[in-house]
Amino acid sequence: MSTEIEDLAAFRARARRWIRAELGPFDPDVAVGLHRVPREQELAAVAHDRRLQRRFHDAGFAGIAIPREYGGQGLTGAHQQAFNQELAGYEYPTRFQAPTMSPCAAVLLDFGTEEQKRRHIPAMLRGEEIWMQFLSEPSGGSDVAGALTTAVRDGDEWVLNGTKIWTTGAWWSDWALCLARTNWDVPKHRGLTVFVLPIHQPGIEVHRIELLNGAGDFCQEFLTDVRVPDTDRVGAVDDGWTVGTRWMFHERMLFNSPYVTHAPGASHTPAETSPLRIAADAGVLDDQRVLDLIGEAHVLAVVGRVLQQRLGTGIRSGRMPDESAAVGRLFGGVSQVRTEAIKFEIAGSSTAAWSDDERSVAAASESFLMRQVACIGGGTTEMARNVISERVLGMPREPSADHGIPFREVPRGTRTDR
Repeated sequence: MSTEIEDLAAFRARARRWIRAELGPFDPDVAVGLHRVPREQELAAVAHDRRLQRRFHDAGFAGIAIPREYGGQGLTGAHQQAFNQELAGYEYPTRFQAPTMSPCAAVLLDFGTEEQKRRHIPAMLRGEEIWMQFLSEPSGGSDVAGALTTAVRDGDEWVLNGTKIWTTGAWWSDWALCLARTNWDVPKHRGLTVFVLPIHQPGIEVHRIELLNGAGDFCQEFLTDVRVPDTDRVGAVDDGWTVGTRWMFHERMLFNSPYVTHAPGASHTPAETSPLRIAADAGVLDDQRVLDLIGEAHVLAVVGRVLQQRLGTGIRSGRMPDESAAVGRLFGGVSQVRTEAIKFEIAGSSTAAWSDDERSVAAASESFLMRQVACIGGGTTEMARNVISERVLGMPREPSADHGIPFREVPRGTRTDR
């Protein structure tokens, strides 16, 4: 088998021909997102993404920068970036990007055993496995190192008990990357271990959480005596924070990851929610204040795209530390909150009540209610600020009351059996 890397220009031309010949337009109504849709419609969209992912795979455009021995194309991040650029305006399997390809596949590439990589990564690329993160817990918020979900060794297996929360799409997904506590007698960062496990099995209950807008993709998972073979452990026992640190990096990279397919400018919200469309429907396009707001929203979008490009280039080249990805995370959260507020301001008093045919006004009101999700999902913007200040700017670390204390001795509000 030849190991020669395909010329970037030739690859771009080949990708362009296939995209324009084989793919339909991008449709935000079927893309992954916190939409209020019937269960059957969501499952149909998941099935469509599985078929679409398989088409990408069969055409040689899945896992562009993933090594060939794991089912990828063995090309470079520059090839993935070129493909993404050509993909603008066209459909792609959104449910296979985050967190399946990054951080999950990326973590397996970094820390997984050879058997784990060969078993799971090709299945992801073929559209057979959608992965989720069992990371956050009700008691810990963004302090993922404070995990209370336990894993107790029993011969060649581990027995997991606990609960995870805010897992977007767990109810229609297949596998999970799970962080659990394996040692209570060391400080919290030193007693963690990472496992992989199928989501739909005895001992795992997945409960959907209804959000303010009626969406039900956020989930909480209850694990009761879930048995996981030691062969499904990722990394060393009690060294889960080494895996976790890299895990968080891949999560912050998101669309800058060389493993993620993403069309630039693709919005996972319906077209009628654009500030321009809302202003037109509200009949206020001749209002100078509204035009200023539309301009502000456009600038935020442009700056966000350029910032992500700069961060991606800087991190890949080594000119910026990996932790710089938190800058993009912070800007993305803050700018999205502001953009949703702009839409709400443009729609004006119509957001209090609307008729059935005023879709853009209704969407503006709904997205305003949900705006804070942008600063919480994928790690809070507060955590991003800490990463930037401490690991990018080199400022003193924030004091921690549980630093160096065995996790068993850390005070908690409720008793935990362990």
